[in-house]
Amino acid sequence: MQMVKNIFITIIVFWFALLVFMPKQELYFTLEKELLKQDIEINEQNIEEGLFSLNLINSEIYVKGIKIATVEKINIFTLIFTTNINMKSLILDDSLKSFAPKMTDVANISYSLFSPFIVNLEAEGNFGLLEGNVNLNERKLRIDFSETTKELDSIRSNLKKDEKGLYYETSF
Repeated sequence: MQMVKNIFITIIVFWFALLVFMPKQELYFTLEKELLKQDIEINEQNIEEGLFSLNLINSEIYVKGIKIATVEKINIFTLIFTTNINMKSLILDDSLKSFAPKMTDVANISYSLFSPFIVNLEAEGNFGLLEGNVNLNERKLRIDFSETTKELDSIRSNLKKDEKGLYYETSF
């Protein structure tokens, strides 16, 4: 029993040390290089490294050289088995207003190694609340809107309705 306890403590200490000493900025720059291969670029004003997280302050997101969004703060938090990306004050470009709401107060993207083909989405803004997921195996995206507000009028033509309410679904 003592040996099992020692092994368990060793694993916990190793995992904690890995998280604390992980080169978070270098991993982020590697992610940026991979996104650049897809013509996606993130320009941030400042990067702050935390114990388990990385914060990108005042980021602008470009796709194929066209600015599509500005984000006040992006927090990337990882515990190796699970990763959360929280965005605060996401403002889309005016040219995208027919595809998505312009202003999102808070957005959360979460991924877990325990369900490797599912990415969960949550957001809150003047459009209300939305929850969704991306199924990477089936290559499908579904977003459910919990409230119907006037802010959804610009994208209502892209939404469908079922017994739960309005939703957006697509394949990629």
